[in-house]
Amino acid sequence: MEWSIQEIARRAGTTSRTLRHYGDLGLLTPSRVGSNGYRYYDQDALVRLQRILLLRELGLSLPVIKGVLEGQRDTAVALRAHLLLLEQEQARIGRQIASVRTTLHKTEEGIELMAEEVFDGFDHTAHEREVTERWGREAYEEGDRWWRSLGEEGKKAFLDEHEAIARDWGRARQAGLDAGGDEAQDIARRHCAWLSSSTARDEGPGRASGEELGRAPGHEPRSAPGRSYVIGLGEMYVADPRFGKNYDRYGDGTAAFVRDALTIYAERRLSD
Repeated sequence: MEWSIQEIARRAGTTSRTLRHYGDLGLLTPSRVGSNGYRYYDQDALVRLQRILLLRELGLSLPVIKGVLEGQRDTAVALRAHLLLLEQEQARIGRQIASVRTTLHKTEEGIELMAEEVFDGFDHTAHEREVTERWGREAYEEGDRWWRSLGEEGKKAFLDEHEAIARDWGRARQAGLDAGGDEAQDIARRHCAWLSSSTARDEGPGRASGEELGRAPGHEPRSAPGRSYVIGLGEMYVADPRFGKNYDRYGDGTAAFVRDALTIYAERRLSD
């Protein structure tokens, strides 16, 4: 059985242009090309596309994905690994949903809240392995010490501050504001102040701590963030869907708007 490029694009929530781009890169080869020039895909191609989309959601670039696929010849083994990651994420999100429901219920009923109920599912240690493998054990332990030092109230305040900033980014984007205008630049100022609020070392935009991968949008330097740091972080908001979703949930294109506004702010106000 085969499917046309339009059918696959529609079902996968992507575009024919994207699928053709994957083909040009050698990532996704159609099973055949019709006399009319249309591309058709068989079951093997569908499975490969599923793997590509899963890896994209993990934040991998297309060249890296190509290397991963070439190195994982056993499709079943690769899919089992993907399935495990998805099930872990499903369990975490399920705990978050239950936590929010409990908070809503107790808030409406005037019942005293328990900290472990409010933050169940928001545990930053869920990404311990990834942070350790990518940036070293010291990087994880330092971020972990900072996060735990906040206490329950400090953690909530930190997350609430980012939530307020993210909402304002969404409103600014929906209102069609100029990324370089006064309002957007004031949000950028608040965003950079929020980035400066922790005591974690500044290792550059390539490093992110566990709580950021799961919840917050980026790591936080000890002092005022530098120009290249902020610009690089803005790029990561767009390149890595785990970060971008913190903003795009307030409207498609918000992450790109944040990147543009932060870049302008950094070029105008910050130094390295």
